[in-house]
Amino acid sequence: MTAQTRPEITLVLAAPRGFCAGVDRAIQIVERALAQYGAPVYVRHEIVHNRFVVDSLAAKGAVFVDELDQVPPGAHVVFSAHGVPKAVPADAQARKLSYLDATCPLVSKVHREAERHHREGRRIVLIGHAGHPEVIGTMGQLPEGAVVLVETTGDVAQLAVQPDEPLAYITQTTLSVDDTAEIIAALRARFPQIEGPKKEDICYATTNRQAAVKAIAAAGCDAVLVIGAPNSSNSLRLVEVARRAGCARALLVQRAADIDWSQLDRVATVGITAGASAPEILVEEVIDAFRTRYAVHVREVTTATESVQFKLPVALDVSAA
Repeated sequence: MTAQTRPEITLVLAAPRGFCAGVDRAIQIVERALAQYGAPVYVRHEIVHNRFVVDSLAAKGAVFVDELDQVPPGAHVVFSAHGVPKAVPADAQARKLSYLDATCPLVSKVHREAERHHREGRRIVLIGHAGHPEVIGTMGQLPEGAVVLVETTGDVAQLAVQPDEPLAYITQTTLSVDDTAEIIAALRARFPQIEGPKKEDICYATTNRQAAVKAIAAAGCDAVLVIGAPNSSNSLRLVEVARRAGCARALLVQRAADIDWSQLDRVATVGITAGASAPEILVEEVIDAFRTRYAVHVREVTTATESVQFKLPVALDVSAA
């Protein structure tokens, strides 16, 4: 197929997209730890949910493990951006491991909220997805039974709590804004006195990326590609948001090689976004893949501008020295 015979296609890029400040900070922590201490540096679980990022760090000397018993004594270990139960740093200290905590500061904020509510005598309702590392880490901040998990409005109806029991709710940071609003409304309807966060727990990056994908999905896109990992909560939510915004053909792809081109047959406009743990290089890779098949026109739809940056741990932050 020559350049003259390639069909035309318009790619609509959502902005903001891709890396958030918490993900960028977590990756920098691993990279600076490698530079400062030398390889290997061990990482408990995937530092962020993206295979390209994990493989890139592994090539530089990071060793990813499931649990701390796989880390040799005296080694350096990094905890993932999703946060960990309190038992994990306690275990690291017991094993005499040098550790760095790459938990996103916005996740740590939720942890502090949970501790405050518990200290003030409230039982905590956590809105989130069972089994997600962030949920495991948040529930692990407090004694067993102090936090109860709800995933749907149906779960709210089934909550077994005493009518006069003091309650508070917190949320996972990477949820669907619209779904979470429905669950919060159900909680407030059933428990009018329930306490909530002073500022919502869903992080700015999740909110901004969902707003951007709504904008491109509603802008006449025949399909939307979300670049992200299948275990990435924020990426999966972007697919759901695009479909609800009117683009039924919203697809999750990890990178260009995963695109099923048959699903894009006869499309004229494709929206592209990336989850908060997907690097921009994967967006560029997808655009290049389209250019091998189409005469591509690119435009960007910007719904917000982000300037958030999080400080690195003092042990690694050269500017703090």
